[in-house]
Amino acid sequence: MRRAYLSLGSNLGNRAEHLARGLEIVVANDEYRVSQVYETEPVGGVRQDDFWNLVVELTTDATPRELLERCRLAEGARGRTRDVHWGPRTLDVDVLLVGTETSDDPEILVPHPRMYERRFVLDPLAELAPQLVNEGQLKDCAGRVVVLGTLNMLR
Repeated sequence: MRRAYLSLGSNLGNRAEHLARGLEIVVANDEYRVSQVYETEPVGGVRQDDFWNLVVELTTDATPRELLERCRLAEGARGRTRDVHWGPRTLDVDVLLVGTETSDDPEILVPHPRMYERRFVLDPLAELAPQLVNEGQLKDCAGRVVVLGTLNMLR
């Protein structure tokens, strides 16, 4: 068993519902903890509404590929389409870390190659695992991030 971290985000439709239903799928039968929900500015240059983001910590024996399959299943269940690169989406789920494992498979890069560049990942990750994020990394990331509260509170 090891700790794995996944990032979930939504900026279309009922964001709280997309996050909650996606979370149910990605945690499967694993023990888990969930960060608060953070409202964040989109990245990538496409004009769109703000995202709601959270990070989930799993205690799992799932491989990175198995976690990726859960992510894809959750996105599909919430109607995710991939029309515009970095565009609006009902649900986006990324594998961030899986214990100390690494993967250079182009389909599932672990650790996530851009996680330390993204404030919408680092703030909720630091909430769950402060040992994984240092102050310098937080300072190096730009973007507005506002804590909204727990997912249950927002539903």
